[in-house]
Amino acid sequence: MLSTTVKSVLHHARYFPLWSALTMFRWRAFDLRARALGSTFAAVMRWFPPATRRFDRDAKRVFPDMPRKARMRLGQDMGRNMGRTLFEIYHDAEFQTQHHKFRSSGPGLAALKEAQEKGKGAIIVSGHFGQWEAVRAVIKMHGMESGAVYRPHKNRHYERRIRTGIEAGGTPILATGRVGTKALVRHLRDGGIMSILMDEKYAEGVDIPFLGHNALTSLSAAQLALKYDLPMIPAYGIRTEGGNAYEVIFEAPIPHTDSLTMTRAFNDSLSARILAHPEQWYWMLRRWDGARRQS
Repeated sequence: MLSTTVKSVLHHARYFPLWSALTMFRWRAFDLRARALGSTFAAVMRWFPPATRRFDRDAKRVFPDMPRKARMRLGQDMGRNMGRTLFEIYHDAEFQTQHHKFRSSGPGLAALKEAQEKGKGAIIVSGHFGQWEAVRAVIKMHGMESGAVYRPHKNRHYERRIRTGIEAGGTPILATGRVGTKALVRHLRDGGIMSILMDEKYAEGVDIPFLGHNALTSLSAAQLALKYDLPMIPAYGIRTEGGNAYEVIFEAPIPHTDSLTMTRAFNDSLSARILAHPEQWYWMLRRWDGARRQS
């Protein structure tokens, strides 16, 4: 077991490169700082072999016929977008105020407003695609507020900064786990809105196709939607105008059937968005690890 002192030193050492990148250009305009961190992440995806290999393994799974050079460009473009996304989340209080960058569309926004007018909660489902915090920014622009579920980070410095950023987008912010789940249920039953990213591997999940391959997927969002009669609305913040603006699309609520069918419908929805904009999805999630291979 590592001592507390050694763990603290390791946390500092691992956080320092990101802290440096976040603060290096702090006197520059918001968009220029976001672009700078994006360029840094693109360079990592080009020159850091562990990251390159991790990306290439799953990109090749989905795009087996894509030439290697094209996959390399895709990896760098993904890094560029994810660097900007991370910067925007870290500075979410400022990001949320830039209303001129957001456009919204889709029937799900009206369904969300209708649920709120009736005093009912709602579940927004999305993935690590585009700028997912743009979804909550638009919800706030329309006079509502969405909490979020997140997975705590082991590095306490990263955890503190990222949680502060997420909280600026809306509360409550609930960690995954038993305590967070109980608070999530209370919030939804009280008429609250919660946003959940559903594209992480869930060890207790079920195999459901995602981008053409089985992936362990949680059924919990659909189960809650069914149990409490809540709309389950897929929503995506797609980057436009060179990554500096956002088209936030609220799809129609997924019809209530059973939790497996509803979750599969969401996986299909997100898969379609990723295939249209593969550079906007975070390919480093090890999404297919542990899943049963399809025959």
